[in-house]
Amino acid sequence: MATVIFVFYITITLTALVSLILFGSRPSKSLSWLLVITALPFAGVLLYVFFGINRRKIKFFKLKKIDEMREYALLHSEAAPPLSIQSGSEQQKKIASLIANSTGTFPDTGNKIIILDDGRKTMEAIFAALERAEKFIHIQFYIIEEGELMERLYRLFAEKIREGVEIRVIYDAIGSFFLGRKHIKRFREIGVKVYAAMPLRFGSILFTINYRNHRKIIVIDGKTGFTGGVNISDKYIKPSENSGIWDDMHLCLRGPVTESLHRVFIKDYYFASNGENLWQPEYFPENKEEGHTTAQIVSGGPDSDYASIMYQYATLINHAEKYICIANPYFIPSITILENLKMAALSGVEVKLLVPKKSDRSVVRYGMFSYFEELLSAGVMIFEHPVKFLHSKMIIIDDEISSVGSGNFDNRSFDQNFELNTLIFDTAIAVTLREDFEQDCREADKLVLSEFVKRPLIHKLLEGIARIFSPLL
Repeated sequence: MATVIFVFYITITLTALVSLILFGSRPSKSLSWLLVITALPFAGVLLYVFFGINRRKIKFFKLKKIDEMREYALLHSEAAPPLSIQSGSEQQKKIASLIANSTGTFPDTGNKIIILDDGRKTMEAIFAALERAEKFIHIQFYIIEEGELMERLYRLFAEKIREGVEIRVIYDAIGSFFLGRKHIKRFREIGVKVYAAMPLRFGSILFTINYRNHRKIIVIDGKTGFTGGVNISDKYIKPSENSGIWDDMHLCLRGPVTESLHRVFIKDYYFASNGENLWQPEYFPENKEEGHTTAQIVSGGPDSDYASIMYQYATLINHAEKYICIANPYFIPSITILENLKMAALSGVEVKLLVPKKSDRSVVRYGMFSYFEELLSAGVMIFEHPVKFLHSKMIIIDDEISSVGSGNFDNRSFDQNFELNTLIFDTAIAVTLREDFEQDCREADKLVLSEFVKRPLIHKLLEGIARIFSPLL
C-alpha cells in the first residue's frame, strides 16, 4: 500500500512540475510554486492545482465559463470610435490606445466625475443616489457584510421594489463568504435578484476558487455610476479592532462613461445569473454630456488575453516625467512594476508610495516590507499612515492622469481577479487627488533608509519568507 501511495505521489508531483515548466506564467512565480510543491508533499500539489495552474495557457484546465465570458464580451464590445482625446498629450493618447486595444473600452468625453474620499461621504452619496432611482439599480461588490450598512440597503431596496424599481445584485462568493444564506434569502424574498459571481459549487470549485470578482460597481437608471475601492461594510463607518476605520477612494460618474461601466456589470451579471441578458435598449439610455472630463474604464481579469491592470500601471509609471503618487494597501509588485518604479526614481521622477501602517493581513505586510529597502535605495519615498487603514487603489502622474479603482499592485489583481479601474484624463481632478494624497503623506511616517535597515533580524527573516511566496499572494 505504501508503494502505491508513493508511486501516486511521484506521478502527480511530476505532472505538476511538468505543467509548471511548460506553462508557468513568470519565472519568479514558477520558482515559488516549485518550492511549495517540493517542500509540502501532497499538500503542495493540491495548492498548485487549486491556486497555481495557469489556466490561460493550459486548455485542459480552462474554465468553460471564462471562455464563454470572453466570447460574450467580444460579441457585445463597444464599436471602435476614433479615440476621443483630441486635445490631450501624446502620452495620454498612447495610454488610451493601450487600454482600448487590450480591454475593448474606449475613452469617453463629456463626463462629470465627483471624488468621494472617505467611507461616510461615499455611503451618503450612494444612498442619496439610490433613493432617486426610478427604473433599475444594478450593484456589484466584492464584499457585502452583515451590519448597519447592509440593513440600510435592505430597507431602501424594499421601498424601491414597492415603487417598481428593478434591483439586481452580484457579490463575490469568497469576499462575501460570511454574508450567510439567510440574508441572501431575505433580499430575494422582497424581489431583489441576487447572485454570486463564481460561486463555490461541488464539481467546479477546483476551477473557480482562485478566480475572484473584486470589482465594485453601481449603476442607477443607466445615468449615474459609482466605482472605486469601497465595499458594503461597516469598516468604512466604524473603526475595526485591528486596523481602525477604513479609508478609501471612490468615484461618482455621470455622462457617457457610465455606459462603459454598465457594460462590465451586464457581462458579469449575465454569467452570475446563468443567462439573464440585459443587453436591451431600456438599460442603455442616451447619456448626454454632463461635464468636461475624459475618462476610460479599465477592466481586467482572467477572461482577457492581456494583463490590462498591470499594463495600465506600468505604462503610467513609464510615461511620468515629473512625479508618481501611488496609494495601495497591498503593494506586492510584479517584477515589471518594481523595476519600472526604480528606473523612474533613478531618472529623477519624484516617486511616492503611501501604505497603511496597520494591515489586515500580516503576511501581506511582511511581503510589502520585503520590497521597501531596494525601493528606498533607488530614491522612492515611502510613507506609512499610522491611523487610518488606507484601502485606496490610486495612481496619479504629472497633474495630468489619475486612476482610481479596485486593482491592487499585486499579482492577484494583475492575473487572477476581475478588476476595474477608472482612468481619468483631467488636470483638475489629478491635482485634487494629489493634494489629498499629499495631506495623507504629511500625516504619515516617512521611512528613512538608514533607519529602515536597522529593523530587527526576525522581521527581515519573515520578510524574506514572505518575499519568496509573494508571487502567490
